[in-house]
Amino acid sequence: MASLLLLILSPKGGDLDRSVLPAMAFIDPTGANRKEIAQLLNQVSQHLLDYLTDAAQQSPLPAADTPAVTLPDMPIAVGDLLQQLDQILAQSMNPAHPGYIGHMDPLPTTFSIIGDWLAAALNNNMLSVEMSPVFSRLEPQLMAAIAQRFGLGPKAGGVLVSGGSLANLQALAVARNAKLGTLTAGLTTLPKPPVFFASALAHSSIRKAAMLLGLGQEGVISIPADEQGHMKIEALAAAIAQAKNQGQQPFAVVATAGTTVTGNIDPLPKIAAIAQQQDLWFHVDGAYGGALAFSTRYRDRLKGIEQADSVTFNPQKWLYVAKTCASVLFRDMGKLQQHFQVAAPYMNAEADWINLGEISVQGTRHADVLKLWLSLQHLGLKGCEALIDASYDLTKHFVAAIRQRPYLELATVPEMNVICFRGCPEGRSPDAWNQDLQQYLLNIGNGFMSLPVYRQQRWLKAVLLNPFTTPAKIDQLFTHMDDFWRRSDHDR
Repeated sequence: MASLLLLILSPKGGDLDRSVLPAMAFIDPTGANRKEIAQLLNQVSQHLLDYLTDAAQQSPLPAADTPAVTLPDMPIAVGDLLQQLDQILAQSMNPAHPGYIGHMDPLPTTFSIIGDWLAAALNNNMLSVEMSPVFSRLEPQLMAAIAQRFGLGPKAGGVLVSGGSLANLQALAVARNAKLGTLTAGLTTLPKPPVFFASALAHSSIRKAAMLLGLGQEGVISIPADEQGHMKIEALAAAIAQAKNQGQQPFAVVATAGTTVTGNIDPLPKIAAIAQQQDLWFHVDGAYGGALAFSTRYRDRLKGIEQADSVTFNPQKWLYVAKTCASVLFRDMGKLQQHFQVAAPYMNAEADWINLGEISVQGTRHADVLKLWLSLQHLGLKGCEALIDASYDLTKHFVAAIRQRPYLELATVPEMNVICFRGCPEGRSPDAWNQDLQQYLLNIGNGFMSLPVYRQQRWLKAVLLNPFTTPAKIDQLFTHMDDFWRRSDHDR
């Protein structure tokens, strides 16, 4: 009776009541609203284009108001919605600005923007081959090609994930299962508490991974870094011996290729040798610095990474692909399947292609491979190399400007395009002075640098990613720094 009543009340015997939906709620697959959709997409693209092509005239980090969020009963008119969209654009972080040099967030390549738009429209699911037939074939082939850039060998490959944190988590999960046999029984049967080793300057996601893997944050044994931000090899060897003497079970060591604050690279060959000698899984977090594999001139700085069992690499950083686009690569994809795969029986299986949701942390996943593939096709390897090499040239210019000013000092010698430095005024708190300088540069010169903590003090950090940041722009920032220095010295 209830079913009959619903049928009577529903429009046309069960048809959707479209009177409460806007005419362009969906793109009609029969083309009935094609003209209206075309007009809408053109309007949106014009708003976006207006914003992006005027980005240099806006603040790199504008002030943002807390929005008053409401859920309307009825559809909002498109004109009103676009007006609200413009307000959101105006208050967003603006990495396209040539003065935005504060974080590892580049402006995205044109074709990675297009790729994201297309992937959203197609809405394929990377869970299985059936749900993403072309992308589930494209991703493993592209990951295998990228793994070869790192010299990981013929069995290498990987999967895309939503961020470096998930990449590190998955790599360490495979390491734990492969070295300790915990895939099925977990940690409860282990006779000794498992631990792994990472630099004191390793990314915070390493501690998160330990927590999520049941080791607790104390399951990461922190190895001190030297004055140049490199893991101390002697300290690593001593820590491994001490862990064994204390009844712990070491199973992995994590090296960093591009620390977050100073951009330094751990001594990969020496760490690899210790890992091999001690039968430890060797993981390299190259989320940022892994892009050096695309530079003929600078790839030697990654020497030793070819010996890694797994590598985290984020094209969303120094390869300029729109977020999110991160990856975890494995020397032997067979080990990934053996020590991580969980079958999805509700999905069809392909004879020659694996369901990627079975071998990654995520099941449902956006088809990020499309924007990565499009961007690499559009730029080419030579284009990627030119972008990386130009960043180094700009870094040399920036560092030279620091060394010309006695009131500034470097935290470490930069090994990439990340420069950590600060002002060191006499009679003033360095933390407060550098914080004031950061705000002054943003307000006066539209230059944004971040203010991380390093060695228990505040430092300024510049990441020279933007291809539209010029030596002239850098010179302008240093002119503003000189003005600030003179004013603060006069006030003192």
